[in-house]
Amino acid sequence: MKSKKFEKLVEALETLPTIGKKSALRLAYHMVLESPMAALRLAHAIEEAVSHVHRCAQCGGLSEDELCGICSDPSRESSTLLLVQSAKDIQVIEESGEYHGLYFVFEALEQRRLEELRELILQKEIEELIFAFTPSIQNDALILFIEDRLQDLDLLFTKIAQGVPTGVHLENVDTLSLAKAISDRVKV
Repeated sequence: MKSKKFEKLVEALETLPTIGKKSALRLAYHMVLESPMAALRLAHAIEEAVSHVHRCAQCGGLSEDELCGICSDPSRESSTLLLVQSAKDIQVIEESGEYHGLYFVFEALEQRRLEELRELILQKEIEELIFAFTPSIQNDALILFIEDRLQDLDLLFTKIAQGVPTGVHLENVDTLSLAKAISDRVKV
């Protein structure tokens, strides 16, 4: 006889990215039969994160407060702003240790987000806007669009160097390649 609660756990695990049926089944067995205390700690950590982590009001990254630790850090280089496509890209870039400026998450082309970007650039007196998008034709077009919309501002537009392979998401790039791509960024 099948356990409905166990099947529900397997189905829930299958909804996670990169987790297929076999992996979900393996994880569920591990949690229920081999390590129930670790599973309860995991459940608690998930509950805490979902309840307390949200987007930073300024950059769109992860934060437990209104502003994340990066946006509220006065020692950050406030004249550079690095545009990323996802909040998780911030963590990847921070791990490279190469970039010390501010961030802005630009996930989708929305007028509201473009206006927020403009406001932040003016408020922080940003001098350089760095694009750290996954290289692709679509993203190159997005970079040109953003640059066109902000051309009236006195900005240096750059993008990270092509040390990041085309089609590879930043989370899959090793930190050395990412650090090199940031330090060797080029003018757009």
